[in-house]
Amino acid sequence: MAFLNYHHLRYFRVIARELSLTRAAEKLNLSAPALSIQLKQLEESLGHRLFERERGGLVLTEAGRLALDYADTIGRAGEELMDVMQQRPRGGGRQMLRVGAMATLSRNFQLEFLRPVLHRPEVEVIIRSGPLRELRLALQAHEVDVVLSNQPVRRDAETPWHSHLLAEQPVSLVGVPAWRKKKLGFPEDFRDVPVILPSLESNTRAAFDRLVTAADVRPRVMAEVDDMAMLRLLAREGEGLALVPPVVVRDEIDSGVLVVTHRIPQIRETFYAITPSRRFPNPLVGELVAAMVGRMRAG
Repeated sequence: MAFLNYHHLRYFRVIARELSLTRAAEKLNLSAPALSIQLKQLEESLGHRLFERERGGLVLTEAGRLALDYADTIGRAGEELMDVMQQRPRGGGRQMLRVGAMATLSRNFQLEFLRPVLHRPEVEVIIRSGPLRELRLALQAHEVDVVLSNQPVRRDAETPWHSHLLAEQPVSLVGVPAWRKKKLGFPEDFRDVPVILPSLESNTRAAFDRLVTAADVRPRVMAEVDDMAMLRLLAREGEGLALVPPVVVRDEIDSGVLVVTHRIPQIRETFYAITPSRRFPNPLVGELVAAMVGRMRAG
């Protein structure tokens, strides 16, 4: 029976990505002749040529395309095995939870999601912030276990993500208490009223723009902010009303520094946990998702 070498499959995957022995050898820190020998040994084991050599470089044969599907599956399983084994506590050791969170996501929401494990001495939490595209790549590369986002991601054959709806909250306009005394109606009285809004990429911003456009009024946008912490600070300055889910400014509302001036039920902010399809997912992720979904349904 022919022996299948795991390293040969790894080298093959890199060659298939680069379609150049020279570039693949540089990536793998090998010489091109040595890599060519490894590829030849894999082809002999499988009994098929995996590449054709053309003027523009290497091209996968039909057998090569089939082999690449299997090599990718085996490679991802191997990466997942290492990922699981490195996280699994040994003899009462610590368990790791690696979370990716969109930079624009409410810190209060992140804290609420993580609270059930924060006080467990055996759990270490690592939080990485960034744009959703970057975090999805980290999820695919097994660098994080879950991504927290305010929007779902598309699921397809290449990226079998699961978007778990954790919470859905109405968005409000908030400001210092003096704003409540103005008794402005929304949206009809908001002509030239200073507002602090999320950036144009935000779903809540798009919904807000539709409402004021339909009412034929144009507020004065004094700031566009894609960071919720900065949006909260600007609201506290008192110069304008900020469009936020109340959870973002919960502490300020509880202390009376800020008040909700207008509840806007037509606009809702959603919060998702994005997880990949894995044979051995981090059990902490499933526990936290189930707890958050349970609180949403109970509330």
